[in-house]
Order: sequence, then C-alpha cells, then structure tokens
Amino acid sequence: MKINQLKPPKGAIKRRKRIGRGPGSGHGKTSCRGHKGANSRSGGGVPPGYEGGQMPLKRRLPKVGFYNIFKKRVATINIRDLARFEKDSVIDMEALVHSGLAKKSSARIKVLGEGKISYPLTLKIHSLSKAAKEKIEAAGGKVEII
Repeated sequence: MKINQLKPPKGAIKRRKRIGRGPGSGHGKTSCRGHKGANSRSGGGVPPGYEGGQMPLKRRLPKVGFYNIFKKRVATINIRDLARFEKDSVIDMEALVHSGLAKKSSARIKVLGEGKISYPLTLKIHSLSKAAKEKIEAAGGKVEII
C-alpha cells in the first residue's frame, strides 16, 4: 500500500449540514430555526450562562477575595542577586531593571539579606532589611534610602 492510496474508513467523513440553500435541501426557508421567536432572528438567542430565568450559577456562588487598588508593588531582591554587579558600582532602579532583577512596573525595591557579598557596593533603593544593611556595610558598601 502506498501513501497516496490511504483513505479514511467508510462512514468516518460526514458532510456538513448546508442550511439556507433552498427547499430541495430539506434545510431551506427558515434554515432550521423555526418560525418567529428570539432564536429565529439574527443576533437572537440567550447570552452564555443564562438559565431560563433561574438564578444563574455565577450569581448563586459566593463572592471571594478582592483586589486592593492601593497596594504598593515591591520587588524583592536578595544580596546573592547583587553578585552580578561589579565592585564599587552604584545600584539604583535603572541598573536593576537593566540587569533584569526588577521590572519597570515595580514601584519600589527592597533588598533582603539572603546570601553573602564580599565587595563594596552603593545601593540607592527604597527599603532593605536589617540583615542586608549589616552585610552591605560590613563589606564596605553604602546604602542610600530614596
């Protein structure tokens, strides 16, 4: 048997119903929609989730959670992540975005104390933990809170 001789088994392929193609087709005139009523009109029918006047499921279920529009977005960075910067470099929001540690959309930066640093860095950030401040200053670095 060759690949060009392959064909699906009998009955596997079914022709689609072509509605609105005249009375001879058996699906002409009203095109299987019946006479009058909402569903016979164009754009008619009921919206998704409509349950015939019964209270819809999405309204019966309890509401949960809420989205705080006043939430402050904070990008957290550990000291171990600062190892990609060179000695004596100044690290600010722009440098962190450029290196991929923070996104432009994050409004604030917080440095946490996980990891080690062995060379001095100057940080210009919004906040940091006590452990992070101790480790940076022990390595000879400086921290500026903006």
